[in-house]
Amino acid sequence: QLVAYEVKRMRAEEGNKQKILRHIKELAEKLYKNENPYPAVTMHKVQKPAEGCHLRLHQKPFPRLDEGTVQWIIDQATAKLQTAPPAVKAEKKCMVPSGPPIAAIMERNGNALANSARRLEVVRNCISYVFENKMLEAKKLFPAVLRAMKGRAARHCLTQELNLHVQQNRAVLDHQQFDFIVRMMNCCLQDCTAMDEHGIAAALLPLVTAFCRKLSPGITQFAYSCVQEHV
Repeated sequence: QLVAYEVKRMRAEEGNKQKILRHIKELAEKLYKNENPYPAVTMHKVQKPAEGCHLRLHQKPFPRLDEGTVQWIIDQATAKLQTAPPAVKAEKKCMVPSGPPIAAIMERNGNALANSARRLEVVRNCISYVFENKMLEAKKLFPAVLRAMKGRAARHCLTQELNLHVQQNRAVLDHQQFDFIVRMMNCCLQDCTAMDEHGIAAALLPLVTAFCRKLSPGITQFAYSCVQEHV
């Protein structure tokens, strides 16, 4: 119903905190009533007589109860209960129109998606610069790449891009390239969560055993020696 009817109202309220709060309160009440449709039964408290009240003067005697009248009242209440509707309300089903197309609601998220695409572009460009030995350009983008690694999409993008370079037989790096790639891998693994263990961390495993540098004739250092401390 919100999607169908309230989009215009929500747009009109943007920037006005009091209107938004009033709207939220109305929604909260509706949700509360939906979860608690039956008001709590109020119990009538019968007050206890005060101490020494039996010693008071002018005390009226308690009237005699007429058995017939009492029985009549009980019978009436029983009859009412038998004809009363069931306590559980029958669910009313209603059709809610689909409302505006989802694109109208997603407009606001457009910026977030654009930002995400820009981040991935930055990661791709930086890796390209590293492999093309354009170290000055790579250095400029490097802080942005490390920041982007907080997002899973960027981490996934890193593994894909590095995999492409391995397939092109560009796994043997010079010292500066090796340093850049290892720092990216470390940052990527540092921001990984348990959910990434079988995705991003697993995708990095073959890469860390592929990328290497020559330290001296006959001695090669692989990237895993620099990233193996991660959980």
